[in-house]
Amino acid sequence: MHVRASQQGLSLLGTLLGLAFLAFVVSTGLKVGPHYYDHYTLKRLVQSAGKDGAAGPQSVAEFYSHVAAGMQVNNMRDLDLNKALSVTVEGDVFKARLKYEKREPLILNLDVVAKFDDEISVRKP
Repeated sequence: MHVRASQQGLSLLGTLLGLAFLAFVVSTGLKVGPHYYDHYTLKRLVQSAGKDGAAGPQSVAEFYSHVAAGMQVNNMRDLDLNKALSVTVEGDVFKARLKYEKREPLILNLDVVAKFDDEISVRKP
C-alpha cells in the first residue's frame, strides 16, 4: 500500500463551483420558502374558523371574512382569496378548498412554480 507524502485539498475551481451551487440552493430556498410559510398560515386560518366557538362563522360569507381578516393580520396581501379559496356547506360542515399556485422568477426566463391544493373540512361552531 502506497501512502502519498502530501494530500491535496479541493482545487480553486472545485471550491468556486461548490459555492455557486450553495448560493443557488440558498437563493431558491429564500424565494420559495415564504410561499410555503404563507400556505401553512392560510391553512391554519381556515382550520381556526371552527375553533372560535359561538363567535365563529355561520355562513360562507362570514367564513371568507374570517379568513380575510386573518390574512390581513398576517400581512398576506399578494393572494386573491376569492380565487384561491372555495367554500361550500354540507350539513354542519364547511368544505374549504385551497387551490392556487405561486410563481416566482428564478433566473432570467426561468420561474419556480409552487402549486397548492388542499381540502379542509371545518365544523360549524
